[in-house]
Amino acid sequence: MEDYIYVSSDDDEWDNQQYNNDDDDDDDDDDDDDGEFLDGFTEIEQERNGISKKGPSCKVIRKETLLAAQKEDLQRVMDLLSLKEHHARSLLIHYRWEVDKVFAVLVERGTEKLYAEAGVTLDGKDEHTSTLSTSEVTCQICFEDVPVEKTTVMDCNHIFCNECWTTHFIVKINEGQSKQVTCMAQKCNVICDEGKIRDLVTAKDPALAEKFDRFLLESYIDDNKRVKWCPSVPHCGNAIRIEDDEYCCEVECACGVQFCFNCLSEAHSPCSCLMWKLWMKKCKNDGKTVTWISENAKHCPKCHNAVEKNGGCNLVRCRCGQPFCWLCGGATGLEHTWSSIRGHTCGSYKEGEEEKTTTVRNDLLRYTHYYERYMVHRDSLEAEANMKQKLNFEVLKLEAGELQSKDFSWVENGCNRLLQLRRILSCSYPVSFYVFGQALFKDEMTPKEREIKKNLFENLQQQLEINVERLSMFLEEPFADHPEDKLLETRMKIITLSVLTDNLCKELYDCIDNDLLLPLQQATHTIAHYRSEGVAKASELPN
Repeated sequence: MEDYIYVSSDDDEWDNQQYNNDDDDDDDDDDDDDGEFLDGFTEIEQERNGISKKGPSCKVIRKETLLAAQKEDLQRVMDLLSLKEHHARSLLIHYRWEVDKVFAVLVERGTEKLYAEAGVTLDGKDEHTSTLSTSEVTCQICFEDVPVEKTTVMDCNHIFCNECWTTHFIVKINEGQSKQVTCMAQKCNVICDEGKIRDLVTAKDPALAEKFDRFLLESYIDDNKRVKWCPSVPHCGNAIRIEDDEYCCEVECACGVQFCFNCLSEAHSPCSCLMWKLWMKKCKNDGKTVTWISENAKHCPKCHNAVEKNGGCNLVRCRCGQPFCWLCGGATGLEHTWSSIRGHTCGSYKEGEEEKTTTVRNDLLRYTHYYERYMVHRDSLEAEANMKQKLNFEVLKLEAGELQSKDFSWVENGCNRLLQLRRILSCSYPVSFYVFGQALFKDEMTPKEREIKKNLFENLQQQLEINVERLSMFLEEPFADHPEDKLLETRMKIITLSVLTDNLCKELYDCIDNDLLLPLQQATHTIAHYRSEGVAKASELPN
């Protein structure tokens, strides 16, 4: 088992501290609330800690439910405006499937403006032959005289021969513009009837007509900002629709992939989408260099040259004569005992050291500091994800035992909370790197403000890290072999830590949102809200 930041002899003191902290917040809670507390992650507990259980509501749209999802929005517009389906679809495609936007334009500008902007007209005749007094018509595209039954008129009353219409539609479909095919007449922006397009193209190329139908169907996803394809690889074929306006949120598809709905990257809160994009690019470009340095070399604290260790002792000496600690890179004395090195201190990264190095070298040092800690939590996340199978085995042993309590949901809940916390901690380091660096917010804070906010954020980050390690340690215990009294004690510790870290996470997110980003007026750095129960899982959309 790995070492964790935890002192076993302080168990009782630590437990009392946690309970006392909780009591300070819960003076008015009744006995029933305390009972709910023991089950962990209850709605009462979430509300008591100021954490809303309500999150982004989202639906899974599968291939077989895509048509039903589209029909739902189409029907709303058809009922309100007494429109045919193809007119309603033209409106919704133009307004990117925002039903509320269609209604808003209707109220603000009226039906005439609503239809005109979307290229919809209701003046056309369904039976164009009734408007013609001759048996032949001269097509104004090919200038051929054709029988009237071999022509087609659109809603705008423009009439051309079927051959010209078909050629026009085939070109548009092959160009990928079939969702909004306009009339061929000069300066006419009316959208052509999709039913007539389908009939004409089917007679010439049935496969292309199917492609046209697929374009119309998938426009509900491609042109709808409330709906996005799941970014799973290989693609699961599902899309996710959010039911409100919270576009910056994190969701989980039915296939199990968790992602940011706003940028389609993996879930990365409390890091903003822009920061995450920059961080991923930087990791791709500089990650291998940092990995080699972190594994093979350290920078001397005096001359800043890279030093490679060729022995087992962690007291190393640079060619300039400076001795330093291999673990933290801090300057030390020349002597050490079995337990300590003279003058040795392992501290956190200090911004003041930047003045001693060149800009390029200092940037690499600073990035290395945050990258290493980011990767440590990513590695822990991977290891702890594999721990689930072991925990399931522990629960099976407990269920087979003769214990009074048969509810062991706290094990699964604790494991899920741990995985959520590891991801959050790993993503908090890119936040530190960018908010307190020079790349994005160079002139946004004074040095004093930067120092105060950095200390506040790192204090919350460190508190969360300490308690996450404790939670990980308790979950790694072979508690299925514990006597019942010790099992109940472990259960209480896991539940208490889960609630404590829940509160710390909320404080960390609030700090980033309100103390770091809000004063900077950085609307481009919106982060997904913290959800106590984790990433929002999409529910099934009925057929």
